Amino acid sequence: MDSGKRNLLIGIAIVVVVAIAIVAYIAGKRNTFYQMRIDTQSAWAQVENQLQRRYDLIPNLVETVKGYAKQEREVLLDVTNARSRVGGAGTVPDKIAANNELTGALSRMLLVVERYPDLKSNQNFLKLQDELAGTENRIAVERMRYNERVAAYNKAIGLFPGNLIAQRFAFEEAAFFEVPKDVQATPQVKF
Repeated sequence: MDSGKRNLLIGIAIVVVVAIAIVAYIAGKRNTFYQMRIDTQSAWAQVENQLQRRYDLIPNLVETVKGYAKQEREVLLDVTNARSRVGGAGTVPDKIAANNELTGALSRMLLVVERYPDLKSNQNFLKLQDELAGTENRIAVERMRYNERVAAYNKAIGLFPGNLIAQRFAFEEAAFFEVPKDVQATPQVKF
């Protein structure tokens, strides 16, 4: 075989190897993004499990408070309305917003409870309050895990050259579950 044909075959072989390497890289990145998206969705499912637990506790808590704090109708109504918005939320960002609203309403309700010593000593209320506090802690842990997954996923699909592959395969950024500013503030309890 003459050197011209041999050089042509070597050139073709190099092009084929480079093409295979590029395709393998793209496929690997796409699979990584897909796995990260699934991990993010799985982490969100754990957040939703804890949010559902809180959602289920609220009617009993509201009923217990209602028996003692009849004149605090507006606060109880806020909690009930926020809870129904959580039930009607469809997308992850809508669920995050609705749950943040519910968190604020629950905080206001628990501040109202401070005015009712009899309620604070009621065993049923204390049990529900402990369950709610435990659930809030679980929500915080799951929210942190979810946000860690979201951060890793969003970074992976946003950095070059992964962003080109992510755009090609329609991978979109996931929403963070952040605590709203009004809930972050320490409530002022006055006696």
